[in-house]
Amino acid sequence: MTTTTVNGLDGLKSLVGQELGPSEWLEITQERVNTFADATGDHQWIHVDVERAKTGPFGGPIAHGYLTLSLVIPLFAGLLKVEGIKMGVNYGLEKVRFPTPVKVGAKIRLTAKVVSVEDVAGGGVQSTFDFTVEVDGSSKPACVARPVYRHYA
Repeated sequence: MTTTTVNGLDGLKSLVGQELGPSEWLEITQERVNTFADATGDHQWIHVDVERAKTGPFGGPIAHGYLTLSLVIPLFAGLLKVEGIKMGVNYGLEKVRFPTPVKVGAKIRLTAKVVSVEDVAGGGVQSTFDFTVEVDGSSKPACVARPVYRHYA
């Protein structure tokens, strides 16, 4: 994995159109799924009941879609580092889809494309990315998302 490092808002603007990644692979463990279930209160059997999930539609437990989405945060941190700014914040999401489930034991990784970086009030920029969470061995992604961030100098 190669981390792209840029300096300041102009450095971020210079990345428009570029692909970042892929990140390192991250294995989805049952422990991680159970911890997420506890944190969110989502204990649906398809995620946490290993024996019952074996008889379900996926042949075993799967990660929550929102768990997969939440993991883009640490994966993305390994892809892009913006130095010389005061702060960056998650501004939201324009789109999220979960085309294929992530089975417990599978490995995922992130690729990103810098879609746009535009000036916003307060001395910052709003950046939009296309994220794809790949599943090792699958032709379909686990998650595609268009997150929006704001960075301030």
